[in-house]
Amino acid sequence: MTNGSPSETASAGVVDLLGLLAYAELVSFFRLSGDAGLAPDLAAKGELAGAAAAEYRHYRLLHDRLTELGADPEAAMEPFVEPLEAWHARTEPKNWLESLVKTYVGDGISGDFYRVVAKVADARTAELVDGAVDDDERAEVIGARVRAAVEADPRLAGPLSLWARRLVGEALSQAQLVAAHRPDLAALVAAGAERAGEESGRESDLASISRMFAGLTEAHSARLAAMGLST
Repeated sequence: MTNGSPSETASAGVVDLLGLLAYAELVSFFRLSGDAGLAPDLAAKGELAGAAAAEYRHYRLLHDRLTELGADPEAAMEPFVEPLEAWHARTEPKNWLESLVKTYVGDGISGDFYRVVAKVADARTAELVDGAVDDDERAEVIGARVRAAVEADPRLAGPLSLWARRLVGEALSQAQLVAAHRPDLAALVAAGAERAGEESGRESDLASISRMFAGLTEAHSARLAAMGLST
C-alpha cells in the first residue's frame, strides 16, 4: 500500500480499520482518565492514569498513520463515532468495578479482533495495530484490581461475571452492525478470518465475521478467570 488517497477496496478497508481503532483508543483514553479520577486510592489513580496516557499515545500513532496514508484522520474516524457511542451508552457501568471489567473485557476482545484483521493489511499498519492493542500491562493492572475486590467480597463475583458476559454479547452485535454498514471493512475482516483459518471461502463477508468472532470469544474464559470471575 502506498501513500495517497485511498482508492482500492483493500486500502479503503485499512483506512476504516485504522479509523475505527483510532476512535476506540481516544474513547478509551477518556474513560480510563475518568476511572483514574474515581479510583479509591492513590496507587490505583496512578496506575489508571498511566494506562490512559498509553491509550492517547496509541491514538496519536494511529492518527499519524492515517495522515501518512493520505487519509483525513477525523473523516476516517467519523463513521464509527455513532456506533461506538451507542455501544458505550448500552453498556454504561453502574460503578467503578463494572467500569474496570468493561475496559478489561472490551479491550481484550476488540484487541483480538484488530490483530486478526491487521494481518491482511500492509506490514507497517499491521505492526502499528499490534502495538496499539498490546494490553498486557494494562490488563494486569485492571485484572489485579478486580481480583482483589472479588477476593475481599466474593459476593461481587456473580454480578460481575454476568456483566462481563453481557459486554461480550453487546460487543459482537455492535461489531456485526458496523461491518454491515462498512463493506470495505467487512471485506478486510473476512480476509482476516480466512487467513486465521476460518472456512470463509463459501460464505458471505458477514457470515465469515460471525464465525471469526465466535472463535475470538474462546479467550473470554481466560480473561474472566484472570479477574477471579466465572464463565
